[in-house]
Parts: sequence; C-alpha cells; structure tokens
Amino acid sequence: MKKRTSPHGVSRRVRLLAVAAGLVTVTALAAPAAVAETGTDARATATQLAQASEAVLDADVAGTAWYTDAETGKLVVTVDDSVSAAEMATLKKATGKQSGAVEVKRTAGKFNKLIAGGQAIYAGGSRCSLGFNVRSGSTYYALTAGHCTNIASTWYTNSSGTSVLGTRTGTSFPNNDYGIIRHNNASAADGRVSLYNGSYRDITSAGNASVGQSVQRSGSTTGLHSGSVTGLNATVNYGSGDVVYGMIQTNVCAEPGDSGGALFSGSTALGLTSGGSGNCRSGGVTFYQPVTEALSAYGVSIV
Repeated sequence: MKKRTSPHGVSRRVRLLAVAAGLVTVTALAAPAAVAETGTDARATATQLAQASEAVLDADVAGTAWYTDAETGKLVVTVDDSVSAAEMATLKKATGKQSGAVEVKRTAGKFNKLIAGGQAIYAGGSRCSLGFNVRSGSTYYALTAGHCTNIASTWYTNSSGTSVLGTRTGTSFPNNDYGIIRHNNASAADGRVSLYNGSYRDITSAGNASVGQSVQRSGSTTGLHSGSVTGLNATVNYGSGDVVYGMIQTNVCAEPGDSGGALFSGSTALGLTSGGSGNCRSGGVTFYQPVTEALSAYGVSIV
C-alpha cells in the first residue's frame, strides 16, 4: 500500500507490508519479453510474498517493477534493459529463501517517468498530458501525474506560456504519482477525453482496474492507444529514490510527454500515466496511478 498525501503535498511514506508502475515527456512501454527466471510451481503464502516484495524493495535496483499475480501466486518482477547481470544477482540474493515465490521477466527499454484527459499541458519547459477534469462543488481542477506537478506551480495550455491553465494546489511524488491543478477558467474543464481522431469520449465515472481488462490511454505525444491490464498494485523503482506504489501495470505503449494522460475503459476513468519503457513502434510496459486514490486524496469527483 502507498502513502496518501494531502492536497498541499504533505506526504508520509508507508513501507510495503502487504504484497502489492513517471516520464518527463511520456515514453511507451514494451510488453514483457521472455521469462528470464521462474520460481517453483508451488504457491507461496501471503507471508512469503510479502517478504519477497520487501526484499526486492530493499535491494533498491532501479529499473524494476513488481506485483503479485493472484492466478499463479507469484511475485512477478519486471526488469528493464538497464538492470545488469550483477544487479540481477543482487535481486536473487535478496529474495533468498523466497526466491521460489518470484518470477522474473525482462522488458525492452528503460523505465522512465513520463511527462508531456490526454491533451498537452506545459510548465517549466516541460510538457505533460492532462488526465481528467474533476470538481469539488463549483471549483474545477485538472488531475495529472505528480512527477509533472512537481515541476512548477503555474501550468499553461500552450508551449509559449501565454494561455494559463491554472495553478497547482497539490502534488504527490514519489510514493504516489498524482497532482492537481485548479482551473483558471472553470468553463474550460471538459469532462471528456480526446481520442485524437477529432472525437472525444465522455467520462462519467471512476473505477478500479482489473487484470485482463481492455483499456485505452490518451496522451499528447502518441494520441490514443489500446491494450490490457497485466498487473495490479505494482511497485516501480525509477531510480534516484523515485519509488511509486500501488500502480496499474499494462501492455499499452506510451512515450515521453504522455505522462499524466488518461487511462480509461469505456466511460470509466481508471488511471493517470506514470511511466514505463518502450515506444509505440515496438510496444511497451506502462504504469498508471489509480485515479480513485487521487480523487479520494483531494476530495474531488469526475466532472
């Protein structure tokens, strides 16, 4: 589980006790490659899985992400191309007696935080994507990734910085990856997501993702892409102390600038693009902040 943060960005880190993934301009994620190392067929206990998860976290290897697969009873650890053979050995040693509960997969590319309802927003020389417009009473806000809102307080709808979107009122990254911007003009808070074909999708509710669920992602670099949810409650180590918890893992592609963009299924909001590896030519692995947690943290609802 992850630490919750107030709208003012005050945070408390919560260590992962139960078993349980940001690009500064979004990057697409490639689907997991062949299994590099697999544990035994025996199902691990909840305690063994929790211990294995904590061991991977403590090993602190950048370019790793992990979640518990309810079907196989394994802790699935995905490692990107930056993880060396020596670091793989470190992970194996760290899990020790619980190595049989761990399944390791390689994925192409490098996990990065992605920055750029899908349309572009700008601040501090960076581009992210707006996730969903939300409201609290008559006050309207925009949700996006926390690694985006950490950049600056004032956000714009154009790269020249002449059209103000609004002012940051909360940000949470790492641990979580969500932030909130108060709209300068409430009438600009469109409750739809761009499909990048001249049309839009009405988003009427928010929900929790499920493994195998068909999803779509909208972002300002690569537009609309589809895929499915491959894991829940994933922990991602982006390096330099940037660890996030409770992420949705998918095989949808993304690229730098897509960060903060909307993950949805039908008319239901599911997540905010955090980061991943790969690109939209060869595919990728991507991670999303569950939107329900951000809604709860800021006391807002979908427009």
